[in-house]
Amino acid sequence: MMSTLDHRNLRRKIAHYEKANTKNSIWQIINTIAPFFLLWFLAYKSLSISYFLTLVICIIAAGFLVRIFIIFHDCCHGSFFKKRKANQILGTITGILTFCPYEQWKHSHSIHHATSSNLNKRGTGDVWVMTVDEYIAASKWQKFAYRLYRNPFVLFILGPIYIFLIAYRFNSKKARPRERRNTYVTNISIVAIIALICWFVGWQPFLFVQGPIFFLSGSLGIWLFYVQHQFEDSYFENQENWDYVKAAMDGSSYYKLPKILQWLTGNIGFHHIHHLSPRIPNYYLEEVHNTHKPLQDATTITISTSLRSLYFRLWDEKNNRFIGFKELKNVMEQQKED
Repeated sequence: MMSTLDHRNLRRKIAHYEKANTKNSIWQIINTIAPFFLLWFLAYKSLSISYFLTLVICIIAAGFLVRIFIIFHDCCHGSFFKKRKANQILGTITGILTFCPYEQWKHSHSIHHATSSNLNKRGTGDVWVMTVDEYIAASKWQKFAYRLYRNPFVLFILGPIYIFLIAYRFNSKKARPRERRNTYVTNISIVAIIALICWFVGWQPFLFVQGPIFFLSGSLGIWLFYVQHQFEDSYFENQENWDYVKAAMDGSSYYKLPKILQWLTGNIGFHHIHHLSPRIPNYYLEEVHNTHKPLQDATTITISTSLRSLYFRLWDEKNNRFIGFKELKNVMEQQKED
């Protein structure tokens, strides 16, 4: 791994990519949002032919909705357009399409970037991670809750329904007025759009089309967020030893995906670069990766190797790696010997 000093020098070298290109941004809106609406319409029309065909179209549409979320994500970082207001407007619109309030998500996600891999500042905008010692000291109820939370069915099946459909509909007690207003606008807009579509096509066709798109895109979104920080030799440190640059480079992975999936996921697989410099628009991430060799040394995972992350459950601070519940007994015996 590179030294922290080398990491910081590298961050300065890629700083000139932290400028949005208006033409690129507009083209991405055109080649993402327009096809999504077209696919939604085709899925609706295909209901009269075959629901299997509808599902195939919905799968493709879900991929485009993930890509819309990446645009939303860039707007939250202020990286998609040069103007702050433009990012706010597009962020709110794409937030309505993805069921994510712009100001609320922007706030929690900024905390995620500022505290990622910091063991003393977990709990906002991240996946629940317990250390081995925390789990051993936890009550039976806490252990049960944690095991339930880390279950793949809960994370990737129930998770999208709860997070996107329920959790994002409410503001936190500490939410600022602007954040509260934006959540209300998002919620009202979602209800109004759904009501309008149901009025035109009927509530059953709406559910048959929007249901699979919502579920598949939500599951994929959570999977991407989960897998790019939950790999065996990730990086976690207590506040006194935590370093932002190391958290970005060593605590985030390069998810090497087939080109079509890389395109649909808006290059978010270059997650180490994104965490190193969140102001870089998604359409520059691959170029940054290819032109700066040190960035290619990041932990690389593929679709097949990423499946191992389903096994990881606890962070072993002593050995600096994720382990599964089956390994816990061996770790506990090792601790007793030490």
